[in-house]
Amino acid sequence: MQTIFIQVKAELGRAYKVAEEAIESVEQVSEAYSTSGQFDLLFKCYLNDDDDIGRFVTEKIQCLPSVKDTFTLITFKAFS
Repeated sequence: MQTIFIQVKAELGRAYKVAEEAIESVEQVSEAYSTSGQFDLLFKCYLNDDDDIGRFVTEKIQCLPSVKDTFTLITFKAFS
């Protein structure tokens, strides 16, 4: 299992709708946070080891209505 974080910029006034849509329609999105700064949202996603991250981002996240831009962070190790 691989964990990635995706920062999302939404159209003005649409961030909450984008978050709701992602949680409801993209099973790999486990959590969505509203954020300040350049991006409006942060999605935590769990993908299978053999999933293509680029294809997932372009076909599942960037195609959500009102998504303007994304920035993907790939993780290596979780510390607890």
